[in-house]
Amino acid sequence: MISIPTIKSGRGIAAIVLAMMLALPAAHAQPAKAGSAAMPSAPMQGAAMAPGDMKGMMKDMNDKMSSMQMSGDQDVDFAMMMRMHHQGAISMAEMELKAGKEPEMKSMARNVISSQRKEIAKIDKFLAKRGHQMDKMKK
Repeated sequence: MISIPTIKSGRGIAAIVLAMMLALPAAHAQPAKAGSAAMPSAPMQGAAMAPGDMKGMMKDMNDKMSSMQMSGDQDVDFAMMMRMHHQGAISMAEMELKAGKEPEMKSMARNVISSQRKEIAKIDKFLAKRGHQMDKMKK
């Protein structure tokens, strides 16, 4: 059985999210030839992904975050990027629910979906107060 530590503080979660955000661009910084062992072929941005293609989904999320036009307002930019990041976590968790076999991981996926939807709702309220239209950001 896999043991996964429980993070009880918001500070711990924030540290993990920040580490993940910083690691994503670094993971794409090393150029490699498509189809090589270093970089398996991945779907092009906007292309339909194969079921369970978490790497393709992560690349798509990272591409969206990297291409986001910055507002110059640190709080708004953080909120918009975190919204995309949280949506990516939900997408990964949904893949796990569809194709995963381990009850422990499926349970974690359900918890991720629940918690990330709550966070997205808070982010949406914050951005709405700042005059950002959510219909332009949902996809």
